[in-house]
Amino acid sequence: MKEVILAVCYWLHLSATVVWIGGIFFILFIALPSAKQVLGAEAGKLTGETSKRFTPLANYSIILLIVSGAVLTALSKQFSGMGNFENSWSIGLIVKHVFVLGMILVHFYRGLILAPKIARTEPASEKATLQKLSLNLVKVNFCFALMVLLFSGIISISK
Repeated sequence: MKEVILAVCYWLHLSATVVWIGGIFFILFIALPSAKQVLGAEAGKLTGETSKRFTPLANYSIILLIVSGAVLTALSKQFSGMGNFENSWSIGLIVKHVFVLGMILVHFYRGLILAPKIARTEPASEKATLQKLSLNLVKVNFCFALMVLLFSGIISISK
């Protein structure tokens, strides 16, 4: 039974990772450049709509990652308790979680604070500045995501 739980948790964890990080990749490298090329100055409208559709998927992915990650950690042979830094697996996991926490903070800051501020900002120049900040935060999140994936690889080979 433990193997079934592990398999389902790995599947959920990996699926949520693909949705969240894949969504960020898609937005940054496909949707935004395409919208700018086709729509020019009106690209922001498409970007806003894309973000509205992606945000709930990212939120569900975050929940799945937290729940499945907790189960995977608890069932891991390398896990030796909270606050225990005896092995490289535990240290790698902590570093990975620091980047994950950064991603979560950036995600919710953009969605709960920055997006409403952009929506109610009137001067076009100020709105453009906030939109640029939002885009830069997406880029930061993508960099954090790459670090999460790197440390996932590192801890997968740690004994």
